[in-house]
Amino acid sequence: MSASPAIVTASKDLRVRYALYLGDTSLILAQRLGEWVGHAPALEEDLALANTALDLLGQARHLLSYAGEIEGKGRSEDDLAFLRDPSDFTNLALVEQPNVDFGHTIVRQFLIDAWQLELFECLQGSSEPRFAELAAKALKETRYHYRFSSGWMVRLGDGTEESHKRVQDGLDSLWKFTAEFFAPGAVDEEAAAAGLGPDPASLRAAWLANVEQVLTEATLKKPADVSYRWFGKRNQHTEHLSHLLAEMQYMQRTYPGVQW
Repeated sequence: MSASPAIVTASKDLRVRYALYLGDTSLILAQRLGEWVGHAPALEEDLALANTALDLLGQARHLLSYAGEIEGKGRSEDDLAFLRDPSDFTNLALVEQPNVDFGHTIVRQFLIDAWQLELFECLQGSSEPRFAELAAKALKETRYHYRFSSGWMVRLGDGTEESHKRVQDGLDSLWKFTAEFFAPGAVDEEAAAAGLGPDPASLRAAWLANVEQVLTEATLKKPADVSYRWFGKRNQHTEHLSHLLAEMQYMQRTYPGVQW
């Protein structure tokens, strides 16, 4: 499925906001995964999480650089990453949630991977060449991410009593954040109308089919959908984002303009 045909010309402001929405989501998730480096259960998983974080960071750099370029205010990718306040970020709330444990991290990664698979597939048909270019590369990376996270969902869910419990607990805790994937927001609704990206609601059926298939194989129960309106893409963040940014932005905030 490709992105909707262009109906109106996308304004510069819309392209900036859509790039930041996608870029912030990849950036914050990369930061969360980076917290695992040196702490994963085994070397192979340590390297896999680090490589996934680097892929996401590459996506974020592409998008933030593009946003800064077309914004025309002289802000670089570093400025956008390190010098914005939490209220300026528009990442999905799911990616800012803390790691808790390995099972929790795998659940978070699986849910976002399944969503990004559908998003990047559609984004290849974007009316903006830079978004289409990113999607083509990111889709290949996301397929690898999804194989890793879905494989671990099955391995842990259908593993020991303890591993099953931890993954089910993570699923029960994080499921409410998936409502934001498909809920309307100003930036993705406008982007869909301009042909920049897909209608968020159009991604849900394929996402849910993939998720339910893996949960069945993993002997996990899909939590009930609940009403939840704490959406990061509307600048409504949980308290975890402020703590994450305080650590991530420390050097630039403490030593403005520092260069290595």
